[in-house]
Amino acid sequence: MAVRLPVKLVRELGLVEGDRIGLIREHDVLRVHRLPRTHEVLDSLREFRGRLPANQRLDRDDAQSR
Repeated sequence: MAVRLPVKLVRELGLVEGDRIGLIREHDVLRVHRLPRTHEVLDSLREFRGRLPANQRLDRDDAQSR
């Protein structure tokens, strides 16, 4: 599917060709937001590299026990 957006909105959101957007319906209003680009996601993941102490590990069972 394709969605046409007004040029003003495209500029406000900083969209470029190939970007993905999210649409959220709230009652009778449709909200548009730009989804993170691949390099933005990777950059944010790199920020966490090496943050855990060597003796601490992530445990799936602990994470699921909420």
